[in-house]
Amino acid sequence: MNQFLWGAMAMASWVAGLMFLRYWKVTRDRFFVMFALAFWTLGLTWAGLGVASPPNETRHWFYALRLVAFLLIICAIIDKNRRPRRDR
Repeated sequence: MNQFLWGAMAMASWVAGLMFLRYWKVTRDRFFVMFALAFWTLGLTWAGLGVASPPNETRHWFYALRLVAFLLIICAIIDKNRRPRRDR
């Protein structure tokens, strides 16, 4: 059951990454690229857990990948809020 759920979460993360990539193609805003990379990293984490089914002692590598994804999201938000707005 865990492999099925991890696969479903991987697929959902990759689809979300593709949606953010589509928004990037329209706006050319790096915010969307960073979000796409973050969601693809999360998808890689879920797929890795589903394929490898690691014991509890080695799961910290997958949590490190998840940390990278969340840091990308935080950096994207900070970068977006620090840039001057162009619509004024």
